[in-house]
Amino acid sequence: MASITEALAEVYAANPKGETVLDTLEFRHPTFIDDSGNPAPIRVVADYNDLTATLEPDAPLNAGQSVTFIAVAFQFAMPSMEEGQAPQVDIIVDGASGEMIAHLESAVTQTAQIEVTHRRFLASSPAAGPQDGEPLTLYIASAQVTLTRVTATATLTDIHNSPYPSDVYRPDVFPGLAR
Repeated sequence: MASITEALAEVYAANPKGETVLDTLEFRHPTFIDDSGNPAPIRVVADYNDLTATLEPDAPLNAGQSVTFIAVAFQFAMPSMEEGQAPQVDIIVDGASGEMIAHLESAVTQTAQIEVTHRRFLASSPAAGPQDGEPLTLYIASAQVTLTRVTATATLTDIHNSPYPSDVYRPDVFPGLAR
């Protein structure tokens, strides 16, 4: 289970005046590319202003770099853990840009799933990086798009693309396989 930083725990416990926790989402997919052919994730922050923040050192894209999250209204609830149910969360992005909608429409023609990573930053120190300990990555299972709204259902694991059995017998790990 991911832990939160001491600074975030203090904000949640003491609620100091002027400190705000900013929720961000980063959507990634192989078809999300810019005009130069580089990966172009969609990064949004639930705030009135864009956020420039530093990503964690092991982020999938732009690791340890300062990136911009675009201000947009979105809502979601962390997944509940119920017995017999796969954890899932509904994400609603209001006022989605044409670029975001175009990226999502191009992704539905591919077999790779859209990944979405949730990170929390402190408004007073976004350069300090995410305050989650380990950001939560989900996989979009289904999505609906209108002219200005994206509604997606995400799950915690990509169980459909996981190898079974989970141990893959390779000669570099199991030398006895090589003849």
